[in-house]
Amino acid sequence: MSDEVEAAGALATASMAAVVVPGAEGENAAVDRPTHHCLNCSTPLTGTYCTACGQRAHIHRSLLHLAEEVLHGVSHFDAKGWRTLPLLLARPGLLTRRYIDGQRTRYVSPLALFLFTVFLMFLVFSLTSGSLQDLPGKVSPGASAQEEVKRSQAAVAKARSALEQAKQTGADVGEASGELQDALVDLKTAEAEAVAESKPESGTGTQGWKEELRSAKVATGNPRLDASIRRAADNPELLLYKLKNTAYKFSFMLVPISLPFLWLMFFWRRGIAVYDHAVFTLYSLSFMSLLFIVAALLSAAHLSSALLPLLLIAPPLHMFLQLRETYGLTIFSTLWRTCALLLVAATVLVLFILFIIAMTMG
Repeated sequence: MSDEVEAAGALATASMAAVVVPGAEGENAAVDRPTHHCLNCSTPLTGTYCTACGQRAHIHRSLLHLAEEVLHGVSHFDAKGWRTLPLLLARPGLLTRRYIDGQRTRYVSPLALFLFTVFLMFLVFSLTSGSLQDLPGKVSPGASAQEEVKRSQAAVAKARSALEQAKQTGADVGEASGELQDALVDLKTAEAEAVAESKPESGTGTQGWKEELRSAKVATGNPRLDASIRRAADNPELLLYKLKNTAYKFSFMLVPISLPFLWLMFFWRRGIAVYDHAVFTLYSLSFMSLLFIVAALLSAAHLSSALLPLLLIAPPLHMFLQLRETYGLTIFSTLWRTCALLLVAATVLVLFILFIIAMTMG
């Protein structure tokens, strides 16, 4: 059953992408020849375009024209993108308000931008997944032991220097020799601890938790669910891959999950439609996708010190700006709704993760 639902999710994503891609009306469906009727809807032609469906009267069927369409699509998105992205970053509320009010020709539609940024985010995650180890506060295995070895080596060098100086000055050589022996013992101990930490022990490290996961006994009372959990435990890498793949296919589900919560925040205000909340959600999710892309790139470049401030400040600030200008709120109304929206975002994320796990394990 989950395979059919997953296929439906992929089809829904592809269908939405087809709707928002400019120039996807099937212009290459016929031969390069003149005609007096529209090849799409058979309406009599009176000009360059069909008056009923808008398709071109002259239809091309050549590789050169296909390349031309690709370049046109890229440049068309680029022209709109240069107007959309700056507003999305600096004036998200103004962008959302303009699109809701009907000023749509100059900007990338929220659905198209959402699909593009989500695709780009998962692509960047795939390319940088091997580098996402440099997280704030994370210490590499054996780092403390290596530091202890360096300190012990410095103590040995200092004790040897003191012993040589004692021999030259005629001071108490026995005391300096004892200090050197103590420093050498400390160095040997530190080196042994460093070697022990570098070796994977049973039940610890990556292999350890994988072995524990495989040996864990699961009994939920549902034989089908138990079998899925055992398969996931046998191959956790495959499980993570399937989770990521399913999350990409069903990323659009974030919108319907979010809409009821947004509606509850404004249901008593007249003149605000559910469509307005959908536009708000799509632009907001697009920004969050771009934020995660930046975070992944910073982590891959080992600039993790900038991650924590970025992830703590950017989301609430962006929510505040978008809420205030989209819905015309006062500062107080925007503040409490921003706090509520942060809780909503956490709730939506948890529900989405549970949904993805259910689709993957089902």
